[in-house]
Amino acid sequence: MTELPRDRMDQVLKRFELLEAQMAAGPAPEVYVKLASEYAELQEVADAIRALKKAEAELYDLEAMIADTSTERDMRELAVADHEDVSERVEDLRQKLQVLLLPKDEADEKNAILEIRAGTGGDEAALFAGDLFRMYERYAGEQGWRVEVVSASEGEAGGYKEIIATVSGRGVFSRLKFESGVHRVQRVPATEAQGRIHTSAATVAVLPEAEEIDVEIRPEDIRVDTMRASGAGGQHVNTTDSAVRLTHIPTGLVVVQAEKSQHQNRARAMQILRARLFDAQRVKATDERTEARRLLVGTGDRSERIRTYNFPQGRVTDHRINLTLYKLDRVMEGELDEVIDALIADHQSKLLAEAGSDG
Repeated sequence: MTELPRDRMDQVLKRFELLEAQMAAGPAPEVYVKLASEYAELQEVADAIRALKKAEAELYDLEAMIADTSTERDMRELAVADHEDVSERVEDLRQKLQVLLLPKDEADEKNAILEIRAGTGGDEAALFAGDLFRMYERYAGEQGWRVEVVSASEGEAGGYKEIIATVSGRGVFSRLKFESGVHRVQRVPATEAQGRIHTSAATVAVLPEAEEIDVEIRPEDIRVDTMRASGAGGQHVNTTDSAVRLTHIPTGLVVVQAEKSQHQNRARAMQILRARLFDAQRVKATDERTEARRLLVGTGDRSERIRTYNFPQGRVTDHRINLTLYKLDRVMEGELDEVIDALIADHQSKLLAEAGSDG
């Protein structure tokens, strides 16, 4: 096993204890909120460090007792019996800390912007995009997160051609960031008279919601156009003059919002634009740090086929980690933890392998 960074562990513990003292001193409310946020981020790792130090001290005492020839036979036998249990506890805590001390993705605690777009497959693709949105909406509900639809373009037969929503709560991006990519569905459409299985697809993009401090957007770099929404007609088309199109001139990124309020459209378009620019910056920075990025789960490649939902077999397969579950109905109801936990574990194991090779 890779040796734990003891100096860093001591620094984390020292910082955690300083935060405890500062919070106990009764600072101003705005200062307390900031301290409490950092305290909450460090608490799990600080608790694990304390537990490891205690277990290691206990193990040291047991080994000293076993090695001491003056120790009575009954006491030595008890020490030997306890030694195995304490050794296992120490090993478990060391493995846990290896993961907890891995470099953190600064975006993990951020809210997320979820974008789902129908791909190949026509009406069936739009229906599947709707199914995916409901799956994430249910999962968010189980996590205690809040989902707010920013914009939606409905499909002619139901579902969505495109839907964008914000997902707010604790650790949202850390749980959803591996969902970006192409999701493929295999099933018999309701309109298929011959019972033939059709394959359709939808693209999911999960972006960390960016604050103004995360990415600088200069006013002169933005072109704002106000226009009337256009489309094929019908109840799903917004015919207002309040639609807003933002163009980020340096990158060519374009965001269009066409809800009822022009002011709200501009604010939400800026929110989405900021998230896309922040995501592009993160991808570029990661690319520069390591060429091994493509080996990691969840690279954010929107063209990568990541998962297949096979309805006739009740099967869902994540192709990145070769995980297949025969509980598609439950997954579509929002029971995503088993898949997401496996993706996170695989990602962490690759980071640990990289850390070991670097060391």
